[in-house]
This record gives sequence, C-alpha cells and structure tokens, in this order.
Amino acid sequence: MTHLTIEPSILYVGTPVELVSTENEDGTFNLAPMSSAWALGDIVVLGFGAVGQTAHNLQHRPELVINFPSPDLWPAVERIAGLTGRHPVPDHKGDRFRYEPAKFEAAGLTPVPSELVGPPRVAECPLQFEAVAADIRLDAGGNFFVVEARVLRVHADARIVVPGTSYVDPARWSPLIYNFRHYFGLGAQLGESFRTETPKSTDGVLR
Repeated sequence: MTHLTIEPSILYVGTPVELVSTENEDGTFNLAPMSSAWALGDIVVLGFGAVGQTAHNLQHRPELVINFPSPDLWPAVERIAGLTGRHPVPDHKGDRFRYEPAKFEAAGLTPVPSELVGPPRVAECPLQFEAVAADIRLDAGGNFFVVEARVLRVHADARIVVPGTSYVDPARWSPLIYNFRHYFGLGAQLGESFRTETPKSTDGVLR
C-alpha cells in the first residue's frame, strides 16, 4: 500500500444522507439534504452552513425531523441539492443555487405530520427521527453551525424492524451514502460488532 499526501476539496469519506425538515417563519416548511451527521446515544450532531435556511430556522424554531432516505431515493435528494430556501440566495451560493420555497414538491416527496414536533416527516424515508435542537453553536472556523439534536421519537418502516422488537434490522435497512459527492448504497454485510443486539444465527437469520 502506497500512500499519497493529497488535498481534497471535501472530506465526505462515506456518510449517510439526511433530509432535514424545519419550519420557516411563515409556517411553511423547508427540506434540506445534508450528510454531516453522527449519533451518540439519543443525540444526533449535525453540521449546517451558517447562512442557510435550516440554520436560520433552528435558531428561532428548534424543532426538526431527520429523515433517512434509502438508496433508491437519490434522484429526489439530487433534485433539491441545488436549491435553497434562503431568500435572497446567499452570495456564496449565488452562482450554483437558486431559491425554491417548495422543497417537498420540488423533490417529489410527501410530507406527513409528525407526532411531537411541528416540521413534517418525509413519508418515503424508511427511517425518521423527530428531534429538537438542544444546542447550536458556530464551529471553530466560524463557517458552520454545529447542532446537537435530541431525538424525541423514532419512526421506522415495519419492513426494516426485527419483528416484535425495537431493533432496526441491518440486513434490511440500507442508508443512502454520500461518498465524495457520489451516491452509493451498502454492499453485503462483512461481519458484525461484538456489541450487536441483532446477531445472526448460523443459518444467517437474525435472532
């Protein structure tokens, strides 16, 4: 193995895509694709551009839904990737983005009511986290907001849940992965962590 010293423009080494819904000032809803997120316990840490509509909304109305699309939804994600709900369009986005207030319609996705928060869930996404932003702060460089969102309720498509449990079946759930600005799904399972709560039996079936 030979390593090269490189200077990539982005560091998306392969992270799940999220569609984050928030409430606008006028009571309508914004939907933003992003892929800077990680979870620890019931907290999901998210990164947003400091001047985007999502960051603006969360500073004033902290409720949100983190929706996880499956790989087949990548065209819907891409349909709104070049859109912004911020008007006027921020200067640094002006050459590549355009303003679009109706993000759900533009994506071809369906909003459905949440149970504990105001912003809607995305009906087509198999996994949905209703949450509230518990902490919002600028990153060390002052260019992004780091949001710690506390998950209040999880919704999962019945087809990806181990029957009779609250466990997501990793053999049935596959997130959409953003890998250096390309979309991927997961491949076949390679193994399992010693901490798994859904181990496979010798016949390959989750128990």
